[in-house]
Amino acid sequence: MKKARLVLSNGIEFEGYSFGYDGEVAGEVVFNTAMMGYPESLTDPSYAGQLMVLTYPLVGNYGVPPFTVDTNGMAHFMESDKIHASAIVVADYSEEYSHWNASESLAEWLKREHVAGITGIDTRELTKILREHGVMMGRILLDETTGQIPEGAYEGVNFVDQVSCREIIRYNEGAGKKVVLVDCGVKNNIIRCLTGRGVEVIRVPWNYDYTSMDFDGLFLTNGPGDPDMCEEAVAIIRKQMDRSRKPICGICMGNQLLSKASGASIYKLKYGHRSHNQPVRMVGSQKCFITSQNHGYAVDAKTLSGDWEELFVNMNDGSNEGIRHKKNPWFSSQFHPEACSGPVDTEFLFDQFVETLKQ
Repeated sequence: MKKARLVLSNGIEFEGYSFGYDGEVAGEVVFNTAMMGYPESLTDPSYAGQLMVLTYPLVGNYGVPPFTVDTNGMAHFMESDKIHASAIVVADYSEEYSHWNASESLAEWLKREHVAGITGIDTRELTKILREHGVMMGRILLDETTGQIPEGAYEGVNFVDQVSCREIIRYNEGAGKKVVLVDCGVKNNIIRCLTGRGVEVIRVPWNYDYTSMDFDGLFLTNGPGDPDMCEEAVAIIRKQMDRSRKPICGICMGNQLLSKASGASIYKLKYGHRSHNQPVRMVGSQKCFITSQNHGYAVDAKTLSGDWEELFVNMNDGSNEGIRHKKNPWFSSQFHPEACSGPVDTEFLFDQFVETLKQ
């Protein structure tokens, strides 16, 4: 392994070793406290432009599953067709792996997809720095540098436009109720959760005007970066709400875009929510759920108009975790009910959405 360094924008450096692709890269440094699920996380488009720090110390011990696809052309064990994170940062990479479904090591996968990986980093200390100062830009540099020092950018970049589909894709054609899915960086399991409930999914680009299409419900997906960069999508959502009461459901970025369309504002969290263990409470009840999350922005609930109310709140910091309209069948969650990886305690939200299509 070649020696490598993680250099934070505040000047702090961590020394380690490159175990992935031997390239130099820059991006926003964020941490994920999940104990497993690196194949799903690395292929989650919401990590575009980010250096993903895994706080669980041992990584790679169960390898990487094969890239096989289902009848809809989606990867069985990945959340998209490639790695979207710019790099992965771990404390202890396991060169030996063992799992019935593994086909290659994490290092082999990273090298094949030209994604950097650095090990030997004190991720506990790194996470403490990120919790204290907030997420920040960082660079992974090799001691044998190429001389091309990468400069990363996260603020002001429309990452949604980079990861969204470019044309309309249909799943489960002719299955019944039709759902337009606005692809802001959708995870495969969101589509599976919809098609598995017997609906046809019409996947459209993030800024596509679907308002004149024939459909029964609208679904707004997760995605990377700043929702304020997606004003085109917000304008189309607002146009749809002005002309129809058709059901709308949003997840993660979808929660933020629906909130913006309703008039609310968004703010950036200090270090975001990226884990499998975020507790959220359903407003108006004592029901609490353990959820999978991956986002760096949140809805300012105080800016919701009188027609809207909070649906879920985060039990750790009180931030918004979902909204709903008081009269129309429009609701969303900031967390991931489809999980993958993570707990599926809240998958009932898909059932509720599909039920509204029949009303």
